Amino acid sequence: MRNIAKDPMFRFLAILSIAATVGLQAWRTLFNNFAVEIVHLDGNHIGIIQSVREIPGFLALLVIYIILIIKEHRLSALSIAILGIGVGLTGYFPSYIGLILTTMIMSFGFHYFETNNQSLTLQYFDKNASPLVIGKLRSYGAATNIAVGIFIFLVSYILSYKSTYVFVGILILLAGIWGFYQNPTRAGMPVQHKKMILRSKYWLYYALTFMSGARRQIFVAFAVFLLVKKFAFSIQEITLLFVLNNAVNYFLNPLIGKGIVKFGERKMLSVEYFSLILVFIGYAFVESKMIIAVLYILDHIFFNFSMGIKTYFQKIGDEKDIAPSMAVGFTINHIAAVVIPAIGGLMWIVDYRIPFIAGAVMSGISLTLVQFIRNR
Repeated sequence: MRNIAKDPMFRFLAILSIAATVGLQAWRTLFNNFAVEIVHLDGNHIGIIQSVREIPGFLALLVIYIILIIKEHRLSALSIAILGIGVGLTGYFPSYIGLILTTMIMSFGFHYFETNNQSLTLQYFDKNASPLVIGKLRSYGAATNIAVGIFIFLVSYILSYKSTYVFVGILILLAGIWGFYQNPTRAGMPVQHKKMILRSKYWLYYALTFMSGARRQIFVAFAVFLLVKKFAFSIQEITLLFVLNNAVNYFLNPLIGKGIVKFGERKMLSVEYFSLILVFIGYAFVESKMIIAVLYILDHIFFNFSMGIKTYFQKIGDEKDIAPSMAVGFTINHIAAVVIPAIGGLMWIVDYRIPFIAGAVMSGISLTLVQFIRNR
């Protein structure tokens, strides 16, 4: 990793990835308690807001056309600045509509950065290095999440939700401004297609990406809400759980990247999907507060195996297809994500177990699909 760490693009992506992680983690850590305690929302409201949060991901396809007028790395920095603005404004609008609006702003920034982050990583690092880079960046993200968790845990006793959102938002905005004036690119890179690319040979990448987005939204929209609503986790307990979870992932993420290099995507993704079937069934039927916390940590661990979907594409895709395919992939990933939280919120009202049983079924479908990956 020594040479990779010295690469200007790696440093650029690392700093902006840390900023993106600060924004998303602070927003997620505070959101459920803010929504329940201050805005007094219920499961159906949470589902709608989480669906709205995924609309920018669904619109990630537009990145293909935005990079016609602005370079990818500058769009990445601008996206971070928008993320900071969205987070900073959240506390000023403590209402259902207000949360929808600020969530939309925050989400545009986060999703557009992530689209470019994936694209630049696969463009600038080869097939053997990219899993290590992704693992390292996720490890940095986990360490950042710990710092954010400790910060929120400490300031939750003295600062209001509004003040915390503002402070975090300003930090992220400054990182975006810094990134906008950097130039980590190098000459001789393949010129990316700046149009929508859909190829039949990428069908398995599209299918796995779609199922990953659908399944992931069950977790994002309802796992923490389950902890708060059913098991009465406090903001301090949620924060401590986030810190523990990320301490584990700090050490495991680089190992997952190495595992993909050594064992291949099919084996690693198979482990993920089989394990998630059990995790989602646990969410639906476990009654123990301690066990549900353990399931949450396991869920996060296995989610990191999903980097194998991106590295699988790098092995089958044309070099000039990377940028548009990552944008298309992000849109495909969010097709189901736009509607599943809203539908899940309605199902929650009928029986909170239904969304998690659906997640187990989706994991089973993904386990079947991944068997079509051929080792290369």
